[in-house]
Amino acid sequence: MWAFLHRFASPPHFYRLSGRMAPWLGWACLGTMLGGLYGGLVAAPPDYQQGESYRIIFVHVPSAWMSLFIYVVMAGASAVALVWRMKLAEVVAVASAPVGASFTFLALVTGSLWGKPMWGTYWVWDARLTSELILLFLYFGVIGLHSAIEDRRTASRAAGLFAIIGVVNIPIIHFSVEWWSTLHQGPTVTKLSAPSIHLSMLVPLLLMAVAFKLFYVTVLLMRARCEVLERERNAGWVRALIAREGSE
Repeated sequence: MWAFLHRFASPPHFYRLSGRMAPWLGWACLGTMLGGLYGGLVAAPPDYQQGESYRIIFVHVPSAWMSLFIYVVMAGASAVALVWRMKLAEVVAVASAPVGASFTFLALVTGSLWGKPMWGTYWVWDARLTSELILLFLYFGVIGLHSAIEDRRTASRAAGLFAIIGVVNIPIIHFSVEWWSTLHQGPTVTKLSAPSIHLSMLVPLLLMAVAFKLFYVTVLLMRARCEVLERERNAGWVRALIAREGSE
């Protein structure tokens, strides 16, 4: 296992393997997402209280889950890069930030659209909403800090340290509905007892969650490949790759 990970961390091997994996993951993402959207928007029955408006959860909830998941991945990769000086870990952290920011923004927008018919307003300074907004600013901070420093290795380390410090916000977001009195509803799928959501709604919701994860991995591999090429542009394997593709 360790030998595979060590080999996978090699930039040329990662570039070749990720190029083979990305198309398959992309097709799997498309199939899963179509199944989740059909199940959530067509097959699932209306909610007995919220009617048809609840269907936004099939985008909002997976987006919110992904906003937390990607930040943890980004912070974890940053920690690995700082401790073991792995170039590929730096690449994963840098490539994850824009994708995580996009999911966070999508979660905030869809949450606001859902909040209007449910709460009568698009936004309140609720503990969950406010901490999620802070998460978006943390993503922006990582992206901005990395862009502000010219040297890529120094930029990655500075942005990685910022990401690690910001990870303290993740448990605050997750437990905010339990620690404080908020308008945001409590957990329905991830609570320890049985999920308080009907199976006809739970299955497409989980399918969408899987589809969003596959989307993240696909986009991450594509962005990481570009980042690796940029960092390794003077390496022999990149020159050989360009020469080989140019001759075809």
